[in-house]
Amino acid sequence: MSTALDPHAATTGAAPFPWNAVWGQDDAVHTLRAAASDPSALAHAWLITGPPGSGRSTLAYAFAAALIAEPGDERAQHQVLARTHPDLTALRTEQVVIRIDEARRLVERASFAPSLGRYRVIVVEDADRMAERTSNVLLKALEEPPEKTVWVLCAPSDADLLPTIRSRVRLLRLTEPSVADVAALIVERTGVSPEVAEESARHAQRHIGMAQRLATDDDARARRAESLSAVLAVRGIGDAVEVAGRIVRLATDDAKALTATRDDEERRALLRTLGVAEGAAVPPSVRGQVNALEDDQKRRATRSLRDGIDRVLTDLQSLFRDVVMIQYGREGDLVNEERLEDLRALAGEWTPARTLGVLERISDTRRNLEQNAAPLLALESLMITVANGSAP
Repeated sequence: MSTALDPHAATTGAAPFPWNAVWGQDDAVHTLRAAASDPSALAHAWLITGPPGSGRSTLAYAFAAALIAEPGDERAQHQVLARTHPDLTALRTEQVVIRIDEARRLVERASFAPSLGRYRVIVVEDADRMAERTSNVLLKALEEPPEKTVWVLCAPSDADLLPTIRSRVRLLRLTEPSVADVAALIVERTGVSPEVAEESARHAQRHIGMAQRLATDDDARARRAESLSAVLAVRGIGDAVEVAGRIVRLATDDAKALTATRDDEERRALLRTLGVAEGAAVPPSVRGQVNALEDDQKRRATRSLRDGIDRVLTDLQSLFRDVVMIQYGREGDLVNEERLEDLRALAGEWTPARTLGVLERISDTRRNLEQNAAPLLALESLMITVANGSAP
């Protein structure tokens, strides 16, 4: 870090609050700290890209805190990080895509001058979930933003956004950490053994959040292992249909595990706010608000299930990528190295062309699910390709 930005950080090797939560992205932190402290370096719209788990949203909110709060005002910075500051508008959709009405509300908020802070900041965590019509709603706001409004979009890649959006933002690409770096962080955060941390970092393909979950959740590790074992055992059409159903069930269980506690806490918090005693019947006068919360939770559950299936597909990509690596004589960098014997057996049974065909079919399946294909039918089609080497 530059001593011009913070002499103390230079001597300690760590960025100060609110940047200290950002891990492994020193260059990006330096760029955004400079922009937050120097108006001549500040673009009106930014796009932060990087692979899942690279810390896009963590960096976005640290940037928002530095922009909104006066330097050294940690109280205001904490408000931004808690998503409670009035000059922060944040959107992380709980649905499969960002709705056009949500985009319109963002644009409306972006037109307001900051009420307490130095800037108004609009953070869109899932900018890649905007359809073309929704993206077009943002264009004018990005072209002609108010002087004190800054947009921060987050996406896995700039290719996930329309060219018209990309042309109106400053791009900041994050780096991908190594397996060893992620494992060391997981040991530090959770206290798990280095062996569990290393395996989790490999299986999560360096996604920090997923690695932490795998390292600390025995059920999540077991569901992953069961999914991969089932797919490796597929040999015929009957297997394909059975395994597709099993994957959907496992992904459903995973989604429920992620959302159940949160749903219950949200319901209890709402009822307390409405003055309803715990265990009491919900009076008709507030039933509409409770029903609205339940509808939001159902939409979130739909997204959580699709995200869970996408995680399974990501795991399958790692599995068949390992097979291809073995087929081409490269066993030194496998994601699923503990399955080496099974992978070698499959590599000898299949041709490289068949393995590459399955990998392509997995990519097609992910795209189809993004277009709201029925998960069970999409997975049955994929498993049939695994069974016989060709698309049904």
